[in-house]
Amino acid sequence: MFKRFNADSDCSTSTQTKTSVQRGIKNFICTSHPKLESDDLDELLPKKPPLMQYKVSGGNHITLYCQNTLPIFFESRDGPILPTLKFVHRYSDLGWTSVTVDEGAIPFILGGANIMCPGLTNPGGRMPEDEVLEKGRGVIIFAEGKEHAIACGIMKLSSEEIRSKNKGIGVEVCHFMGDGLFNTNDIS
Repeated sequence: MFKRFNADSDCSTSTQTKTSVQRGIKNFICTSHPKLESDDLDELLPKKPPLMQYKVSGGNHITLYCQNTLPIFFESRDGPILPTLKFVHRYSDLGWTSVTVDEGAIPFILGGANIMCPGLTNPGGRMPEDEVLEKGRGVIIFAEGKEHAIACGIMKLSSEEIRSKNKGIGVEVCHFMGDGLFNTNDIS
């Protein structure tokens, strides 16, 4: 999604988000990542400075949400709102909904590949046991033996389907370490 992203040429229009949109983003993030406290999110996304919304050209229909020109969330069409990796790294202890892939998948993910089901079910891979991750849900992707998240994406199958089928694409990778969005310092 952001493999060849360039903030200077790919961002077309910017508008300040309405308060109702900002509240909607907070609510969506709280429901997508239930371990996050709403008080923490209010602290991370204060009313001032306001969120700026940028449309990304290129046919993918992506919207970037930035605070002080720093991208913190993005959304593709009507998909889930996902945090950027730099935002996740800055606030890594908040309890994001996450999955862990085995170490064999790391080079493929850092090249932009989607996560196959065996990468989540092999030894070293992990999905939450206490909750079912439904299809279409946004997740943060960690790697076996690594401290920080390496990607974020959207579940293409539910966690139950991944465990039972163990075949095909389990998570579509939307943003990964080293892509154009990760290498962007700010949007101006």
